Amino acid sequence: MNAPHLHHAQAWAAERAAASGSSFYYAFLFLPPQQRAAITAFYAFCREIDDIVDEVREPSVAQAKLAWWRQQVALAFTPGRTADHPALIALQPHIAPFGLRPEPLLAVIDGCELDLQQNRWLDYAALTQYCHLVAGVVGEVAARIFGQTEPGTTAYAHRLGLALQLTNIIRDVGEDALRGRIYLPLDELKRFDVRPRELLTLGQQAEPGFEARFAALMRFQIERALATYDEAVQLLPAADRARQKPGLMMASIYRALLRSLARQPQRVLRERISLPPLRKLWLAWKVQALGRW
Repeated sequence: MNAPHLHHAQAWAAERAAASGSSFYYAFLFLPPQQRAAITAFYAFCREIDDIVDEVREPSVAQAKLAWWRQQVALAFTPGRTADHPALIALQPHIAPFGLRPEPLLAVIDGCELDLQQNRWLDYAALTQYCHLVAGVVGEVAARIFGQTEPGTTAYAHRLGLALQLTNIIRDVGEDALRGRIYLPLDELKRFDVRPRELLTLGQQAEPGFEARFAALMRFQIERALATYDEAVQLLPAADRARQKPGLMMASIYRALLRSLARQPQRVLRERISLPPLRKLWLAWKVQALGRW
């Protein structure tokens, strides 16, 4: 691979990760250079796929873009071939050292394709299947890059991916509603007497008592997500705990976000909630230096 071409791709991936403002960026800062370059390239790939669903309004165009990405993944994993997109160009040198496989990357594409086919989820079981594709397999790849040595770490990575995705769903209820999407399970909306119409209109066409009903629904979602983080950490083998600190950093940042949201869950309908950058950096540092998450 042409060295200047690779350097340009790596710089693009690093800029893509930093510009996103994602909490993941803070977890990457403490990694050694090779691991940081690998996870940054993989994160850039995931962002590019996710943006297709969020930004391309014509389903047929989005499908065509996802088909192109499948071809790019095949190129990236073919010896002697080079992908065309900088995210995969930046990832290719790390495929062999970290034992990466194409299947998880293709599963991420499958998950985003599922987003094009449906915008409602009947129950939690259906939602977790979707989360497996868009987040569980992401956790699996990340665990490999971070330095997994124990087979049991894969189960931890999948559970952590689920917790992170549940957090994203909770945080993004308002943004998703503006796109006509509801990721909260429909049977749980019914249990808390929250109507899909009330969500899609951000409470503007709500029946009396909507905010109280919505707050109860969201606190239920928050408690389940917090419990899922605890379950994930319990699955992490002690031998890999130090290596998997970046994932624990993410858990720490996202748990703090959930606890902030729990105080006024209605805010997600009006604004995008995030922690200040210095708070994220502090939480990441505590995991790195003190092992406290």
